[in-house]
Amino acid sequence: MWKGRFSEDIERTVLDFTQSLDLDWRLALADVICSAAHVRMLSRVKLISPQECGAILSALKQIADEIKSGKFVPKVELEDVHMNIEARLIELLGSVGAKLHTGRSRNDQIATTMRLYLREELSKLGLSLCHMLEVLLRCAERHVDVVVPGYTHL
Repeated sequence: MWKGRFSEDIERTVLDFTQSLDLDWRLALADVICSAAHVRMLSRVKLISPQECGAILSALKQIADEIKSGKFVPKVELEDVHMNIEARLIELLGSVGAKLHTGRSRNDQIATTMRLYLREELSKLGLSLCHMLEVLLRCAERHVDVVVPGYTHL
């Protein structure tokens, strides 16, 4: 991402400091889903052809499968999850893959990916909370006759 600004390679320590893969790799599938939605929009407004849309969607599906299976190995030098997925798409499709970034700011991409990821995680958390409440309710029903002394904070 930064290479165009410098004539020499970036020090490994700087790459290690600025990369975020250890934190944002969990966003990978959400990023692929957001990219699929974006490419459908590009096709709908005729910025890419239906054939290009289909090729990009197929490649994104392949990338999602690679992520799920653990075959996708992110590269630290690409800095973050978004650049890794984009680079893999370009590796698979060449210049057609690069069209995914058309009309899309990196900040909007990150914000949308984060929202989608958090929505899914909150849904999982809500389900876990419901299960916990069911367990507590069953426990309370089994022990309805148990007297438990209680004290105030005073």
